[in-house]
Amino acid sequence: MRAKFALAIWAMAAPLATEAPPAQGVEHAADAACAQPVNANGARPRDYHPILQSCVNDAGARKLATRRMVLGAEALLLTVDPDSLATSLERARCWRCADTSDAAEADTRFMRALKKPEPTPATPKVLEDAGLSRGAGEGVFVTGDLCPSRRPLDRDFLELLARQGPGTPVALAISGLWIVHHADELDWLKQQAASGALNIVWVNHSYHHPYVKSRPDAQTYLLTPGVDIDAEIFDTERLMIANGITPSAFFRFPGLVSDAGLMDRLRERRLVALGADSWLALGPRPRPGSIVLVHPNGNEEAGLRIFSRLSRQGKMPRPFRSLNEAP
Repeated sequence: MRAKFALAIWAMAAPLATEAPPAQGVEHAADAACAQPVNANGARPRDYHPILQSCVNDAGARKLATRRMVLGAEALLLTVDPDSLATSLERARCWRCADTSDAAEADTRFMRALKKPEPTPATPKVLEDAGLSRGAGEGVFVTGDLCPSRRPLDRDFLELLARQGPGTPVALAISGLWIVHHADELDWLKQQAASGALNIVWVNHSYHHPYVKSRPDAQTYLLTPGVDIDAEIFDTERLMIANGITPSAFFRFPGLVSDAGLMDRLRERRLVALGADSWLALGPRPRPGSIVLVHPNGNEEAGLRIFSRLSRQGKMPRPFRSLNEAP
């Protein structure tokens, strides 16, 4: 009787014993998938919309999610580290998220960078170089704008940067139309980043970068009548993700021109407006903490020549620093 009872107990327990290892294997597979980078393989994400959520994972890491999207059959999040400002594309199933607010995150470095300055009676209607135009401390923050252009990428400038040492930081403000028409050169830039030659922060520079030379600033750039600022932001981000580059927490207005309404919308989309206190082709020379602006898109050789000359003469402040350190 005892033998039959023991056999019955063993028979009931055996299926449980055989089911446990596959469950553990699935859990390990999920953990492994969470650690793998997301690869869009050229597909643009859909159902793309802004959010603000506080997210934590099983390791205890915390990030803020600012975008939610679907790629293939998988929900993804565009996240920002609230302290370092580094961004990443994450699988939504790997994080536990809850809605948060600007007030709840007010003490984070990210929210301080987004804080709206108080207007004054002297604030003009059309803003030039509004937002973050310089950082603190030594060195400079090198930024290059890739506005739409038929000319080739100036690789000499970027190779000059790479010769400063491994992982030289540079922020590239990239427009959607530049990506569309310069696929091979974007691949070259990605190779420089993957090899460790350059540490690139990818800045959104709008999709179309509208500009009509004959119009006043109040009627061109993103102040052109009929421009959809959300489309300029989100279409560029989706294209960046499709091409394997992660949008940063920064946005640079074409021409550095905006107004109060555009600045408010940018903050609502949780993006830091990026200016420059040293647009080299226009004259201001860099000093410690400067955000330096050049155009390696072939449209403004003068600024690149000035950069090269100042570097040779030892007049370009060092070190070159990551834009994420500036706010």
